[in-house]
Amino acid sequence: MDLFSSPFGELKLARWPLRKNETLQAWDAADALLLEHLAEQNLPKTNAENTPKLLIVNDTFGALSCALRDHHLVNWSDSCISHFAAQENSTLNAGEGESTASAKQVKLTSMESPEGLFDLVLIKIPKTTALLEDQLIRLRPHLHKDSVIIAAGMIKHLQKSAFQCFEKNIGSLTTSLAKKKARLIFVTLDEALPQVESPYPTSYEESEISLTLSNHANVFSRDHLDLGARFFLKQFAEVPAVERAVDLACGNGVLGIKYQQQAPGAKIQFIDESYMAVASAQDNYQAVFPGKETANFDVADGFNQTDSDSVDLILCNPPFHQQHVIGEQIALGMFRDSKRCLAQGGELWVVANRHLPYAAKLKLLFGNCRTVATNKSFAVYRVVKR
Repeated sequence: MDLFSSPFGELKLARWPLRKNETLQAWDAADALLLEHLAEQNLPKTNAENTPKLLIVNDTFGALSCALRDHHLVNWSDSCISHFAAQENSTLNAGEGESTASAKQVKLTSMESPEGLFDLVLIKIPKTTALLEDQLIRLRPHLHKDSVIIAAGMIKHLQKSAFQCFEKNIGSLTTSLAKKKARLIFVTLDEALPQVESPYPTSYEESEISLTLSNHANVFSRDHLDLGARFFLKQFAEVPAVERAVDLACGNGVLGIKYQQQAPGAKIQFIDESYMAVASAQDNYQAVFPGKETANFDVADGFNQTDSDSVDLILCNPPFHQQHVIGEQIALGMFRDSKRCLAQGGELWVVANRHLPYAAKLKLLFGNCRTVATNKSFAVYRVVKR
C-alpha cells in the first residue's frame, strides 16, 4: 500500500493481486495528470439536479474512482481485478463514520452497456485498441452536446490508432502538454458523426483444430489462434483424462474446449479475470457442445473462489503482463494457487515462452517439473502435486 497525493486528497492505494514487497504503484502519472486537470477546471461540475453523471472507464486499481469518491459514478471495466481493487481501495479510504465510497459507485462490466447520459467521461486508454473502439461505439449514445470527455495515458502507450478511434467514433480532439511522460486527450462530441454498431465479437476459423472461435474485443490473440496455445494443443494426447479440469486464464476457451472433446466425461471450469474472455469462452463452448451442462464459467482472480484440493487437472497458458506491465508475478501467483487447489496426484500443465524461468519456479514449488515438449519459442511443462 502506498500514499497517493492528489488535489482531491491523500489516498491509500494498493495494487491487486496483493503481493509481498510490491515495487509498483497502484497509479501512474496519467492518473495524477487527469486529477490535476479536473481540480483546475473545477470538475465534476454539478448539473441541474446537483448530481453530475460521471463515467470512469478502465480505472486500473481505483485511483480515479477513489479520488472522486464523493461523487456518484459508474465504473466501467473489463477486469474483475480492477473492479475489486477499486472496491477494496474505496473501503480503505472511507473516513471514520463514513459509508464506503463504493456505495456511491455502480460497477459496470464490459459485457454491459451504460445507461442514460453522462456529463463527464474519464477514460484510461486501454492496451487494446479494439477494446477502446468497442467502448467508444457503445458510449456514443450516452453523450450529449455538453459532455466533457477526457482520456489519459502514458505517452509511450498512446498509439496512433487510439487517436483515430476517438476521431472516428466520437469527434475531434486536442491534447495537453506532456507531463511526467503522460498526456491528456480532450475529445469533443461531433453529433454529425453516424452512430455505428460494434463489430465485436469477431470470429475466425481454425481448420487445423476444426473450430470456429468467437472473440470479444479484449480477448488476447483475437484474430488468430495464439501460437503458444497451438503448440500446447499438439501435446494434448499426453494429457490424462480426469473428472475435474480447469482452463485457467482461459481466454476464448480453446484449451478447455479441445480437452472436453478429448475427455467428454470431464467437468470443465473456465476461469479468467476478463469479463469478455469468459463470455467468449462460454459462447465458443456452447457452439461446440450445445445443451451440454458440465462446464462452469467464472470471472475471477485466478483460484480465489476455488476450494483447496478440488481439482484434478489444470491447463494454463498464463499471461505475462498486467495491462502494460510485463512480469512473472501473475503467472507465479497462478502456480501457487494451483498447488493449493489441486488434489493429491493432480497435474498442472503449462505452456510458456521458453525464455521465462518457469521450469525452475515450478520445480521449486512442486518438487518436480517435466518438460513435455519445446520448440524455438515455447515449452510445455507438467508438474504433479505429491
